[in-house]
Amino acid sequence: MTTADSQEPEGTTLNVYSYVVKKGKPVGPREVMRGANLSSPSLAYWHLQKLENSGLLTKNEAGEYIVKEKTSISGHIWIGRNLVPRLMCYSLFFLGILVVEAAIISVQLFYSGEIPNLALLYLIATNAIAFALFLGEGLLLRQKTRPEKTSN
Repeated sequence: MTTADSQEPEGTTLNVYSYVVKKGKPVGPREVMRGANLSSPSLAYWHLQKLENSGLLTKNEAGEYIVKEKTSISGHIWIGRNLVPRLMCYSLFFLGILVVEAAIISVQLFYSGEIPNLALLYLIATNAIAFALFLGEGLLLRQKTRPEKTSN
């Protein structure tokens, strides 16, 4: 295996690999062409061959491709059969912190009648900005790794 073959998939090849993993069953080039929104079966076949040469897919006796090895992709994690950008998980972490902070402010405001401390408001603003940034960047990364929808 050459160094080019051992690199992790990216771009369209990553879309094809993600599609095959998500399907969870053997797929042929025509199915991959439709599922990954590629322009031709030969293009799908080329990407499937590239993934087979890198050791991520294997071809069965019917000529269909199945996942041989589910590899880690930098900046992403596998949740079941779905490839999710890590940034989306980080945004969920900050969302959880925001919910806890909102609960603290609610208790202070409604039960004890205290106005929330200015430091707590700064903390909420900082966490809200972090949540928005991680979510925005995660959605952009997810959009880049998903096949474009073509209108037929």
